[in-house]
Amino acid sequence: MLKKRIIPTLLLHKNNLVKTINFDNKKYIGDPLNVIKIFNEKFVDELIILDIGQNNIDDEIDYEFLKDLFSECFVPVTYGGGITSVQQADKILKLGVEKICLNSTALNNRGIIKDFAKNFGSQSVVIRTDVQKNMFNKYQIFNNRSNKFEKGLNFIDYISELEEFGAGEIIINSIDNDGVMKGMDINLIKITKDITSLPIVYCGGIGSIEHIKEAFNYQISGVSAGSYFVFYGPHKAVLITYPHDEFENL
Repeated sequence: MLKKRIIPTLLLHKNNLVKTINFDNKKYIGDPLNVIKIFNEKFVDELIILDIGQNNIDDEIDYEFLKDLFSECFVPVTYGGGITSVQQADKILKLGVEKICLNSTALNNRGIIKDFAKNFGSQSVVIRTDVQKNMFNKYQIFNNRSNKFEKGLNFIDYISELEEFGAGEIIINSIDNDGVMKGMDINLIKITKDITSLPIVYCGGIGSIEHIKEAFNYQISGVSAGSYFVFYGPHKAVLITYPHDEFENL
């Protein structure tokens, strides 16, 4: 049986760690180097690190900052944010990253998925898709770079074609559940499972171990969360946690 992957997602904005609610209301969490050191000590399985400030195609990736960041990280890392070319991905992978995560870049140019898979292997190419229900209860895909929903793109069609283009894994993120810690969009998990054979990591709404257990009932590859690992109590005080021993018994 494959190991259940339980993965903290860390959001970078201007080289600081933040957490959002429904993709809004950025709250400062702390210095990313310190947080990564804490996760190392707590034997985290892996990390997803996303720079949500890299939405402008002209923004330069701060490779020196990433070099310092990844040098302190002793677990596998998936990194995304501002990556628009094979050359940029190559630089980042050489810093010690295991997987490159594409979001808006893949939406804007499906062919780049093939380029990345050809150069680095499908196992290194992760596609993150941010989705939200519209007024008709249909899933629509959000493009972070344009800050708009992709009205002409069908969610099912997009997910179903990612494997063909060479993706090795999908992170499916529920905007409706982002940061609220009240449970997952189970229907979103079911639909995604039905339309792709790629490994799926679900993100959005995780607030308890019970939620994580429920997610794995649907045979997905992994569960990712942000708030669950950085907030504590009803007032959401910042406290970095990762109950490794409890996860071992899932």
